[in-house]
Amino acid sequence: VQLQASGGGLVQAGGSLRLSCTASGGTLREYNLGWFRQAPGKEREFVTGIIWNGGRTHYADSVKGRFTISRDNIRNTVYLQMNSLKPEDTAVYYCAAATRDSIYIQIRAYQYNYWGQGTLVTVSS
Repeated sequence: VQLQASGGGLVQAGGSLRLSCTASGGTLREYNLGWFRQAPGKEREFVTGIIWNGGRTHYADSVKGRFTISRDNIRNTVYLQMNSLKPEDTAVYYCAAATRDSIYIQIRAYQYNYWGQGTLVTVSS
């Protein structure tokens, strides 16, 4: 499956952005999905994940209460709504797909088999 992320851009602190990630060559219903991010000079970190049917989600503490992940299996798309953005949210954001599971949400990058190309989010102060 190929993943294509979009929606990044430049936004002021306190603003909002919505990222999208659309799949081709396969159906997202077969996968758990996640968003990761990587800031300059830092390692890639888990942001949020969602199980295959959308019934469970998990967030990194740094984004809890500000970011929301959702998915539309008919449109083969996963979304990341980001509110109250902070300069420290600046990073390249990646969507990724992992083995389908109804309980466990993968939080390690190595657990994800497919990755999108990344979309840059820049938050100015």
